[in-house]
Amino acid sequence: MPVEHAFAVFGLPGEPGSEEFWAAAGAPASVPADGGGWVTLFLWRGSAARIGFESWSRDVPLRRWHDTDCWYAEVRMPARLRVTYRFLVDDTAYADPFNPAGAGGDRSVAATPDAPDQPHWAAVAAGADAVLPLPRARIRWASERLGGRRTVRVHPAGGGGPVVLLLDGDDWLYLHPAMTAFDSAVAAGEMPPVTLVFLPTRDREAEFGCRPELWEAVRDELLPLVAESGVPADGDRLVVAGQSLGGLSAVYAALEFPDLVSRVACQSASLWWTPEAVKSADPLGGPVGGSVADRLRERPDLSGLRIAFDVGEHETRMLPHCELVESLTERAGATVRTSRSASAHDRAGWRQALLRDVAWALG
Repeated sequence: MPVEHAFAVFGLPGEPGSEEFWAAAGAPASVPADGGGWVTLFLWRGSAARIGFESWSRDVPLRRWHDTDCWYAEVRMPARLRVTYRFLVDDTAYADPFNPAGAGGDRSVAATPDAPDQPHWAAVAAGADAVLPLPRARIRWASERLGGRRTVRVHPAGGGGPVVLLLDGDDWLYLHPAMTAFDSAVAAGEMPPVTLVFLPTRDREAEFGCRPELWEAVRDELLPLVAESGVPADGDRLVVAGQSLGGLSAVYAALEFPDLVSRVACQSASLWWTPEAVKSADPLGGPVGGSVADRLRERPDLSGLRIAFDVGEHETRMLPHCELVESLTERAGATVRTSRSASAHDRAGWRQALLRDVAWALG
């Protein structure tokens, strides 16, 4: 099919590169692909570039339309996919100037037409002017166990309630607007009021591995600071929410610190993790379920644990690790919820599961 016809199929009038064409350009548009899935058109105006997708695909180079300033790619996408992407020009990253759905200053979010809606997540303007609202309350935490200083933001959604500890807190502050999303979910009656604690990390691999130091520091240092902060918070009820290595750490905490962590919402937890796998050229190629599965085979009593597992349905190599741990966790007596998001390893796909599963973990 000639490219002219392909652009017309995407609803774009005029000759590519013309003012009429650019005036109509918008967010990536999709049409059904032969054999299932979608073909999605991405547009860039200027010089040579490529698309960098977050985990789902390798970079995709853009093609130039004749000698115009129109660069494009028609990308084959599977059914049900929401993905973060950015345009890469040499060593510089840019958000999509035609897409109103941003994630931080240099990222955008695209979704196939069949991807589920994500209510409560407000669109974030793309580009350098993107500024997300931040919680007013903040705690200066100088941790003896972890070393260094960090700023922990705290937000009482709906006036405050059980503590929700958001691992990788800076991502939920500066890339995806978790504060306003939780406010909206509480206002809609989909979860009770909660107190969000945004925990930043300094060294993800060191802090989120299966080691006790982080959780000793949370228990003995951070939560007392939250209690003293003046922000309303129910310290007797704690939900830990984490993704990727943060999800691994949340599951580890539930196993090894059950008096502290009995409610967990984790998305795409790195359940392949072993001390050896993390240093391997193929970390996901090791023992299925990693160190967590080994610990669960000891049959700990998890009858007091309420845990929600979610993983992107396009993370094919993650699925066996997650499925085994989900099964072993339920066998150990935990109350378990499992789901699959329309994403790969990407917060853009996990974020609706975050709201739903925190609400479920609170029971």
